[in-house]
Amino acid sequence: MATVLVTGGSGKLGQYVVRHLRSSGWSVVSVDRVRHPDSTVQSTVVDLMDAGAVMDMVSSINERHEGLDAAVHLAAIPAPGIAPDKTTIDNNFNSTLNVFMAARNAGVKKVVFASSETVLGLPFDTPPPYVPVDEEYEPRPESFYSLSKVLEERLARELCRWDESLSMVGLRFSNVIDPAEYPDFENYQDDPMARKWNLWGYIDARDGALAVERALLFEQPGFEPFIIASPDTVMRKTNTELLEAVFPGVPLRREISEHETLLGIDKARRLLGFNPQHSWRG
Repeated sequence: MATVLVTGGSGKLGQYVVRHLRSSGWSVVSVDRVRHPDSTVQSTVVDLMDAGAVMDMVSSINERHEGLDAAVHLAAIPAPGIAPDKTTIDNNFNSTLNVFMAARNAGVKKVVFASSETVLGLPFDTPPPYVPVDEEYEPRPESFYSLSKVLEERLARELCRWDESLSMVGLRFSNVIDPAEYPDFENYQDDPMARKWNLWGYIDARDGALAVERALLFEQPGFEPFIIASPDTVMRKTNTELLEAVFPGVPLRREISEHETLLGIDKARRLLGFNPQHSWRG
């Protein structure tokens, strides 16, 4: 049974990830600032800004674990505007640096971490270069939160350059949605501008957890980023209607269906075998 460390395991996405990995046969150690709400989960309280505590958590062989096969780093201030910009970038980048360094020093060769759709240019006050957007154009951070994610991706890329046996996957998650939140989608239907900030995208938390598992099973060394989104938009209006109303003139890179996500998941489908199963449409 492979053992994986999940930071942010008590968070919104983290709880789904912990549950999914355990049900798939992984031995999971959840790390967060609070204990995991499920008392059956191996859970440890760690401040990820404390480099020494993170190093101990990742490398020590004691009652918490007997060595890690992989690390999943989800813990972060999850969006811009929640905390002051300086706090956000300090917390997100430095906690990630601590986790990455500890994993590297402990010989962990597989790291999956939460990047963000925001690196694509959200909130798209400058229109996207084309749709569906993908991983082929350079990151366009428009906030300090997004900048922290760009820096994390660059850190992963450099660490993989130093160690050619290291595999690091950055999952550019769309807006994580718990299925209980689906009724809120009714609030967007009359105003295309209400969710234009991420091209009307989302990711069902259950499929977000699936993406983490697929990334853990991805054996290719090096750094790879993947956009992770649900297969459709949050809107009943068609993509043609939405794009004509909000982003006229933005070119289509390929043909798209009426409600297909504009956050391109083609690469994740092709390389990770990511096949999202859930939609708010039922």
